[in-house]
Amino acid sequence: MTAETTTAETTGVLIVGGGPCGLMLANELGRRGVATILIDQKPSTAFNPQANATQARTMEHFRRLGFADEIRAQGLPPEHPTDVAYFTRFTAHELARFPLPGSREAARLIRRKDRAWSAAEPAHRVSQKFVEAVLRRHADAQPSVSVRYGWRLCAFQETAGGVEAEVVPEGSGEPRRIRALYLVGADGPRSFVRRELGFAYEGEGSADRDFMGGTMLALYLRAPDFYAACPHPRAWQYWAFNRERRAVMGAVDGRGEFAFHTQLRPGESAESLSDADAVALFTQAMGVSIPVEVLSRDAWIAGRTLVANRFQQGRVFLGGDAVHLFTPTGGMGYNTAIEDAVNLGWKLAGVVTGRAPPSLLDSYELERRPVALRNTGFARRFAESIGLYRPSPALEEAGEAGEAARRRAGLYLEAHARAEFDIPGFTLGARYDASPIIAGDGSPPPPDGPTVYVPTGKPGGRAPHLWLDETRSLYDLFGFDWTLLRLGPKPPSADAHVEAARRMGVSLTVVDCAEPEAQDLYETDLVLIRPDQVIAWRRTGVDTRTPDEVFSIVTGRALVREMAG
Repeated sequence: MTAETTTAETTGVLIVGGGPCGLMLANELGRRGVATILIDQKPSTAFNPQANATQARTMEHFRRLGFADEIRAQGLPPEHPTDVAYFTRFTAHELARFPLPGSREAARLIRRKDRAWSAAEPAHRVSQKFVEAVLRRHADAQPSVSVRYGWRLCAFQETAGGVEAEVVPEGSGEPRRIRALYLVGADGPRSFVRRELGFAYEGEGSADRDFMGGTMLALYLRAPDFYAACPHPRAWQYWAFNRERRAVMGAVDGRGEFAFHTQLRPGESAESLSDADAVALFTQAMGVSIPVEVLSRDAWIAGRTLVANRFQQGRVFLGGDAVHLFTPTGGMGYNTAIEDAVNLGWKLAGVVTGRAPPSLLDSYELERRPVALRNTGFARRFAESIGLYRPSPALEEAGEAGEAARRRAGLYLEAHARAEFDIPGFTLGARYDASPIIAGDGSPPPPDGPTVYVPTGKPGGRAPHLWLDETRSLYDLFGFDWTLLRLGPKPPSADAHVEAARRMGVSLTVVDCAEPEAQDLYETDLVLIRPDQVIAWRRTGVDTRTPDEVFSIVTGRALVREMAG
């Protein structure tokens, strides 16, 4: 620490990193009145499209915070299909297509009663750059939050009562000191915070695949003639599958902006490629030459399946890419980062405001690290499925050999697309069964796989959802913090639990729901829901724990006694 003569600014939480994880955490803390400073060395939110799939669970959190509709208005026009389509080249043979509705139709379909599972919000195909802008606007609107782009963390140390940090403005200017009760590093894959803590990534840093297994060139480009030149129905995601140039491209605005990614071949280098060279790679995938403007370019490494060995130490925590790196098949990295922020947000707020003991924070790594391992494993499976399947030499030939090769590829790619893009298990099925702050009931967990989701009232997972009418979700009745559901026509009294919550400083909303479907889903008549919409406890006939004992477990107070013992 060098800024000894500078008066230190104080705050509850200092967030380092203004991407989705950091901004979401700022919103969670701001909504709970926690003094928060967010810094990021970038000048503003992302310009590049980056992630482009916001899963249903993330959209449910945006609904909980009140801006899901604002997010849904971003990105592609509401009628634009979100199909995933595979071609030899974008203007040549179509091999397979996985049809998906536009945002307007998706919002209608999500309310159908005959769905295998129910969600309060459908997934939305929108580039991260738009999401970050919305998250920042809402973080800026919170009186207790200060968002400061253009500032870099250069040093920090934990003290007896908090964390003291030194930050400097990018370019020029005097350093400043910030004293925070807690520090959160959401500062990406090259995380300064993680490196200073001495934490290391574990897992696979690279992979040898024909695609999604090496250096990828990313182009954010404008090609206004693309839709006129492409003879196929519109899609959200376009895959080029041939032996010369494999690529994947996402539509950004539905008018002519795209995020194009191709794996560089031996002898190709991102640093040595001019913009004209980069456009030539796009032309190979396109199959014809059209006018293209490169808006920005970058390089990244595909094939990574990495999770940090630690997520927290003392008063310092990590989230997002700082602790897990994905190959982006399945769109899992950004969505996992949002869940990190949601999980940590209510816990930090409880401790900073004095409503929960610091031991509650010990559950963050115990809950989120197993999920990161699970999710990076799912993404690796998808990357192997698409990346190890090589195009046949006959794929682009005329005649019977070419047609047969295209049929075989189409069948494989169609099956792959169903497995990668219909993933309710990944989206909704993550669980915290081993968490010390879940008051479990001993019932077996449901199956866990990316394509399978079984709603269950078993503590440790997302609360089952149902629609109460055409527009009203059960989730809309939940309190912003804790919720006690009384289900069925004759639910038991909640008075003892309300009184126990009052004694422990827990903000509790009691919700009555007589819908028979709700009682069937939860398999009980009394359920305690955490602020992150995860079931913390449910009443069973063999549970002898008192309300005080239940709240002691779920708020981390029981952990204090365990450590003292």
